[in-house]
Amino acid sequence: MKLSERKHFILCSVIEDYIKDAAPITSSGVQDKHIPKVSTATLRNELNALESMGYLKQLHTSGGRIPTPEGYKYYVSTLLEDFEVSEDKLKKVQSLLDNETSSLTQILSGIAELISKTTNYPTVMIANGYDKLIIEEVKIIPLIDNEALVLFRTHSGIVKNSMQTNASEKVCDDASIFLTRKFAGKTIGEMLEGDTLSKSLGEVQTFKSLVNSLLESMRKFISKTNIDVRGESAVNILNENEQKSVKQTKKILTLLGNKEELANAVESTTTDNITVKIGGEHEKMEGCALITAPIVIKGTPVASIAVLGPDRMDYANIAQALKIVMNELNKTK
Repeated sequence: MKLSERKHFILCSVIEDYIKDAAPITSSGVQDKHIPKVSTATLRNELNALESMGYLKQLHTSGGRIPTPEGYKYYVSTLLEDFEVSEDKLKKVQSLLDNETSSLTQILSGIAELISKTTNYPTVMIANGYDKLIIEEVKIIPLIDNEALVLFRTHSGIVKNSMQTNASEKVCDDASIFLTRKFAGKTIGEMLEGDTLSKSLGEVQTFKSLVNSLLESMRKFISKTNIDVRGESAVNILNENEQKSVKQTKKILTLLGNKEELANAVESTTTDNITVKIGGEHEKMEGCALITAPIVIKGTPVASIAVLGPDRMDYANIAQALKIVMNELNKTK
C-alpha cells in the first residue's frame, strides 16, 4: 500500500524506535522524538490510519501501539530499496569467493558464518540446488581404507563427496576421464537420472562397479538435506529485563534443534529475492521472524540462507548483509 511521505516517515521511525527499546508507540512519543511541530492530535490520527492499514496494532484501548508483521515487512522492503554498502562486509564476501580451492560447501558454510557474525543472530544455510550445477570435470581420487574422494568441478564451484571403493588409481583415473567426457556441460542431476549412464557402461566393464558406486553415493548426497546451522548467536537475543525475549529465545533454540521443521520454514519462503516471514505465518514462530534470501552463484540457485530471530530484531543490519552477499554472488562470472 502506498503511504504518504509523512505516514512513511512516521511508520519507519516508530518501528526503529520499537526495535531499539520495545516501548509501545504513542502520539506524544512521535512528537517528542520525530515531528515536534505537528500536534499530538494530528499524529494520533496518523497512527490511527496506520493501524487501520494493518501496519500497527494497539495493545490496550488507552495504550500505545506496536508494529504488526505487515508493518515490519513494509519497513524491510523500504530498507531494500536503498542501502549503503559496507566495505568491510564486502571484502569478507569477496575473500570467500576468491578462494578457488574451497569446495562449494565450504563457501556456503563460510557465508553462513559471516552472516551470523555480522548480524549477531542465528543463521541457517540450506544447500538445495546441487543437482542443477553444470559439470566441468569429474575427478575420483583413491584414499586409504578403501575410500575415494570424488570432486565435481562445476561452473559454480567444487562439490566434494566420498565413497567406498577398492579400485586402483588407474581405474579411478579412467573412470574420471570417461565421466568428464560424457557429462561435461550437463548437470549433476542429468548424470544421476534414468538409464543414460548405465547403457554406456557395457563397453567399460573395468570401472562399471566404481561408477555405479559413485552414482549411488551422489544420489544419497543430493537427496539428503544439506543444512548448516549457526546457532551460537541465539544467546545474544536474551535480555534480562524482558521476559518475552526469554520465551522467544526458547522458541528459536527449539526450532534450531529441529532441522526438519527448520528446513520447512526456510524452503517455504524461497523466492528470487529477500523475503520476510513474521509471527503467526508459521505455527511455531509466534513472536519470531525469519529473513530468507536465495544464494545464486553464476546464475544457478544453489542454496537458501535465513536469519532467525525475534520479531523485534535489527532488520536494517540483516537486510544489508544479505543484500551485499546476493549482489556479490550475482557478479561472479
